[in-house]
Amino acid sequence: MTRVPADPRPSSSASEEVSWPEDAIEVGCVLDAWGVKGWFKVQAYSSDAQALFSSRRWFLKRPEIGGQAAPALPQGSKALPALLKILSIREHGEGLVANAQNVADRNAAEALRGARIFISRSAFPAADPDEYYWVDLIGLTVLNRQGETLGQVEGLIDAGPHSVLRIIPPGLVAPVKPDQERLVPFVARFVDDVDLEQRVITVDWGLDF
Repeated sequence: MTRVPADPRPSSSASEEVSWPEDAIEVGCVLDAWGVKGWFKVQAYSSDAQALFSSRRWFLKRPEIGGQAAPALPQGSKALPALLKILSIREHGEGLVANAQNVADRNAAEALRGARIFISRSAFPAADPDEYYWVDLIGLTVLNRQGETLGQVEGLIDAGPHSVLRIIPPGLVAPVKPDQERLVPFVARFVDDVDLEQRVITVDWGLDF
């Protein structure tokens, strides 16, 4: 079972006031204010939001528009804080709500709307045996039992009961067409071994599958 966003995006951005972690991973975003006391709604990018619960330091970036960072805020607008120190987070309905230091009222919470939330990878809770975070699988080389290279993991697809590895074959560079990818279900039937230290996944999968 994997437990982080389907499309995790590492970032090495820095702030003049906040030391941005080199292993920062985007894990969610702020949806809107909730109530009048500074609480806000949070969307996690994973069905398992333990990464958000595990850290009290959330690093923020402005939302993207068309894949690009949103334009600068109008003059007089309150700047988005680079860091939120979370006081409390809990499940609410099908989502999450949280409050943070220095976010004291609804106006302050509304100013966070759309903010992208990043957390240091080192703050993630330890995965259970035979569980892996998606971010740790992306970029690994995939070999089959015959020692043939199927390619590198470009991403994963959440297929409900299990995930599917998206593999780019050797000689191709992302982005590729969907019919150029190799798709291997990330289940014990096909995955023999995951060696994070050697950055290799061994699978029972032929080159012609």
